[in-house]
Amino acid sequence: MAVRNVSRIQRKLAIFVTLSFLAVTLGCKGFFVNPVLQSVTVGPSNLNLQQGTTQQMTATGNFDDGSTKTLTSGVVWSSSDATIAPVRAAGFVNGAAAGTETITAKDGTVSGQATVNVALANVTSIKITPTSETATANGGIATFTALATVSGQSQPIDVSKTVTWSTSDSNLQITQGQSPATVTAAGAEVVTITATYNSTTTLTATATLTVQ
Repeated sequence: MAVRNVSRIQRKLAIFVTLSFLAVTLGCKGFFVNPVLQSVTVGPSNLNLQQGTTQQMTATGNFDDGSTKTLTSGVVWSSSDATIAPVRAAGFVNGAAAGTETITAKDGTVSGQATVNVALANVTSIKITPTSETATANGGIATFTALATVSGQSQPIDVSKTVTWSTSDSNLQITQGQSPATVTAAGAEVVTITATYNSTTTLTATATLTVQ
């Protein structure tokens, strides 16, 4: 009888030891509770991006257990100004126009941000296309695009939004900050359209508008 009681006590003790070990082992992990996302770090931070190029952004999740993980499919990307740097679903940011804006990566209710500065360096010249255009008098519309030639890039970059547009007729207005720029014709005349781009040196280009 005493032997049976001892055996029963030994079994209970073995079960207790096993459960205690599991409790200690799993307790630090929250008994299978998934780590909770605390914050999101977006990188590269304070990115300087050349206009006309693309950069892959990353989102890193920081969890309450001290772990980190690269976030992918659950992330929603957004841009504070898509005219400067639009962002695609996978976090690819395109430098569309010169300026500064904020890229946000959001996973559920937790989000993080990074600043993107878009600039255009090594501009060697600019041109206006078309070089000549016609429009009907009293309300006709003509459009012009300013293109920059950049050292090291095979394709010209649209800088219509960042150049300063002017006309030889001060009464004739041309839109600023748009691509393409538009001119609304008044009376019959021939007008010179000028685009001025300020970089390390001031670059200009001209085109002709004939109002008929």
